[in-house]
Amino acid sequence: MTNTIKHKVREFVETSFLFREGREGLADGQSLLAEGLIDSTGILELVSFIEAEFGIIVEDQEIVPENLDSVNQIAAYVAGKTSGITAVAV
Repeated sequence: MTNTIKHKVREFVETSFLFREGREGLADGQSLLAEGLIDSTGILELVSFIEAEFGIIVEDQEIVPENLDSVNQIAAYVAGKTSGITAVAV
């Protein structure tokens, strides 16, 4: 299931954010924030996508880099939420 999640997340990120930087390719562990691929508005877009695509609610306290800073982290977060595992919350 995580590979399906990764694919959907990667597709969304590449379609929504990579064109802004004119970059190609995105490693699964690459930091979206450190690379400047996503900003605070982008995080809100990402959260909206996650909620709509995967049918989960992203709680405010879960909107942290540990959950949303790379394709790997997003996929793990979504997989955890859909299986009932508690996400990282600060």
